[in-house]
Amino acid sequence: MTKLKLGAIPDDKPVKLTVELPADVHRDLAAYAEVLARETGQSLEPAKLIAPMLARFMATDRGFAKLRKGCRSASPRSALGSGTA
Repeated sequence: MTKLKLGAIPDDKPVKLTVELPADVHRDLAAYAEVLARETGQSLEPAKLIAPMLARFMATDRGFAKLRKGCRSASPRSALGSGTA
């Protein structure tokens, strides 16, 4: 069994965001959704994978974590550290 970076996707209240993806990225996203469905038994449309993939990417980006931590300690009202844009 292959270990995927994503597991089951939690059902959460979404915020609407529109993005355009290159066709090859969309094909890969659809293929990932198929593999994830086989691994977890949870069938999802490919668009539902984008948020958890971005969250996982940001959570494992050490440079981002370091900068975010620095912004929080420098200014509690910082847009980067406050969770608002």
